[in-house]
Amino acid sequence: MRLGESTRLNAAINITPLVDVVLVLLIIFMVMAPQMRKGPEVNVPGTSKPEQQGDERGRIVVSVDEAGKLWVDDKSVTIDHFADALRAAAGSDTEPKVVLRGAAKLRIGEVKQVMLAIEEAGFHGVGLIAKPAAPKTGGD
Repeated sequence: MRLGESTRLNAAINITPLVDVVLVLLIIFMVMAPQMRKGPEVNVPGTSKPEQQGDERGRIVVSVDEAGKLWVDDKSVTIDHFADALRAAAGSDTEPKVVLRGAAKLRIGEVKQVMLAIEEAGFHGVGLIAKPAAPKTGGD
């Protein structure tokens, strides 16, 4: 560089820090996504079919824990206020979808009573949530 000469600016963007930040945010969202579930933690039964299930987003999640306690989304409700809580959770949605997470230790009769209560509240087509069953080992 000589005296009196103008210097050219080298305006290059270093994208390495940008990629680092994006990857860190991606990891954070991947770790937090399973934690953003509605309702209490319920040990749902396993099933081999269907292999693909829909997610819980955009749906009213009704949970029944091992003690038989009812939850609408993340709020505990009594059976007396169950229909009102469902209607409040639906809001202005004209076609609300309800999914049921029942504990694996519940009897089928208890789950059926909750499904009938959902139907009586005016919601039709209740979905059930289950986890994929563990694969069977053929070694026995």
